[in-house]
Amino acid sequence: MKKAIFPGSFDPITNGHYDIIKRGVSLFDEVIVAIGVNAEKKYMFSLEDRKKFIEETFKDEPKVRVITYQGLTIDLCKKEKAEFILRGLRNPADFEFEKAIAHTNRLMSKIETVFLLTAARTSFISSSIVRDVLRNGGDITQLVPESVLKKINR
Repeated sequence: MKKAIFPGSFDPITNGHYDIIKRGVSLFDEVIVAIGVNAEKKYMFSLEDRKKFIEETFKDEPKVRVITYQGLTIDLCKKEKAEFILRGLRNPADFEFEKAIAHTNRLMSKIETVFLLTAARTSFISSSIVRDVLRNGGDITQLVPESVLKKINR
């Protein structure tokens, strides 16, 4: 069984994340969306909300599982018996950043990182852009899945 961990903070999940997860499902038997918990970081959405957003978005996709974790992603991979880390790349800056992490992970373990280029229609979307639009009262309808919109529009 080929398992991949798709790690991130998902604050919130975006349509770019959605695209990578959907495409990852066609490559792996299971995609574990792993929400990292970093005590140093200030999040806009609670951990529970972030988890619910993803679970609701993929409720009809049995190959997607959502978990939370602390610590090194490679340690989580070992615990979950996942051989792959799944990452999305939007631009050359993402590649340089992710390449360094992938090399480090491979040095420390046998875990391979699989990169998927984001779809052109979502390549500009990031969680930080979504948060900025939200803070300034903008419309995020085209940037995030319906599960996030439901929470915002309450």
